[in-house]
Amino acid sequence: MQRKHSKLIRSIVFILTSLIFSAGFVCFLQSPGFAQSADEPYELKLPPYVLEPIIPENNLLTNGKVNLGKNLYFDKRLSADDTVSCSTCHDPQKGFADGKTVAVGIKGQKGARNSPTTLNAVFFDFQFWDGRALTLEEQAKQPITNPMEMGMPSHDALVEKISTISEYNSLFKTVFKTDKITIDHIVQAIASFERTLITLNTPFDRFIAGESSALSDSAKRGWELFQGKARCLTCHEFTESYPFFTDNKFHNIGVAMKDKDFEALARKAAGTDADPSALAHDKASAELGRFLVTREPKDIGAFKTPGIRDIALTAPYLHDGSEKTLESVVEFYNKGGVPNPYLDGGMRPLNLSDEEKKDLVEFMKALTSDDLPEFIKELNP
Repeated sequence: MQRKHSKLIRSIVFILTSLIFSAGFVCFLQSPGFAQSADEPYELKLPPYVLEPIIPENNLLTNGKVNLGKNLYFDKRLSADDTVSCSTCHDPQKGFADGKTVAVGIKGQKGARNSPTTLNAVFFDFQFWDGRALTLEEQAKQPITNPMEMGMPSHDALVEKISTISEYNSLFKTVFKTDKITIDHIVQAIASFERTLITLNTPFDRFIAGESSALSDSAKRGWELFQGKARCLTCHEFTESYPFFTDNKFHNIGVAMKDKDFEALARKAAGTDADPSALAHDKASAELGRFLVTREPKDIGAFKTPGIRDIALTAPYLHDGSEKTLESVVEFYNKGGVPNPYLDGGMRPLNLSDEEKKDLVEFMKALTSDDLPEFIKELNP
């Protein structure tokens, strides 16, 4: 089955399940406890109205695999100098982002893009800002060998390193029933853990489920603006069956377009066979966005629409971390982004009042999961 949630399916499920949603069922962030047998299936506890995420048939969730993935996620030994783990850039304490403008890897090297949260990534059709990975397994492979991130010389080098750690030998044998560790086993475990990072218990969720008092009056006005005058819902789509505030598409909104000859950069990128993951870490070509993957002019400067759950925890914002606060993000959109030849047709000035801007921010703050503090405590990395 393709890793894609069709809009048609989402619409059908929305119609069929709207009555269930109104009954007030809410879902909590998945517990990191793994008390059951390692071979037992790990069940994602989702509300009945939310579409099940697509789990690869060759990497079904089990308790043991999720537990192993958790250990790997927090282990700095996955990097060349034992200083960087997955959680370095995707820290639970920072909403599974890192609070920095751009990602920082081994030896303090700075990348070209902001670290997105891994929360709810199981539901997204694409990974990375330019969508160059279609699965969490594929995404997990790339930072390991990127010289600016974890810096391992090869995937084989990581396998050799992990194989010398006795506790991992035991865990991998229990989970994968083999004495031979592979890179696919490593990323399958990490991806399995990441698939459990789901947040669906926020003041907004309770409000939508019928608890009117769950939102402040300001946040309620912000929700109305989000759907209407502010036009946020155009790209940050929301339905009861897919409540993750993204259209899973790519848009040029004018971020970092100043003082760059994008047509020249695009010609240069189009004429090379360089891996998109390498170009994505070059400070100039990184701004070409989705174009690095498709090499189609329409995708120049276009980046993935991020989900906005828990967004109050993951500053700074946008793919280059150029906006430091939610207030400045709202102001960026209020001005209509930055004009350029490839600007998305949906971008235009919004003419929001100061009070309306505040209301939008209050609404976005209401998308923060109430379960995160307890979940982080239970992780005990």
